[in-house]
Amino acid sequence: MLPLAVDENFDNDIIRSVLRRLPACDLVRVQDAGLTGADDPMVLAWAAREGRVLLTHDVATLINDAYSRVLAGEAMPGLFVVVHGAPIGAVIEDLLLLVECSLAGEWDGQILYLALRAAP
Repeated sequence: MLPLAVDENFDNDIIRSVLRRLPACDLVRVQDAGLTGADDPMVLAWAAREGRVLLTHDVATLINDAYSRVLAGEAMPGLFVVVHGAPIGAVIEDLLLLVECSLAGEWDGQILYLALRAAP
């Protein structure tokens, strides 16, 4: 099962829904790890040390910091960006699929935008 880290301002409705559907999901919010108010490079470094793919809505700065880590040859286990306005049901289904079906290291150095498919 893919371990996740959740950015500080991530939608709690999505988190609760994923955990309701998959209680065994290995998901840690950055605020639960003592990183409330931490800057993006610090959050990315922590996620890398923990081997966790980071979930975020931050398209303004976090993506650039993630690419900077990759270009510098630093670990970046992956970044899943949930764009604002994405259908919440599709995002939840995508996350469940990714968590249950991804292999260790599969998302290293990659950024994936969710939802993966358009709403019907």
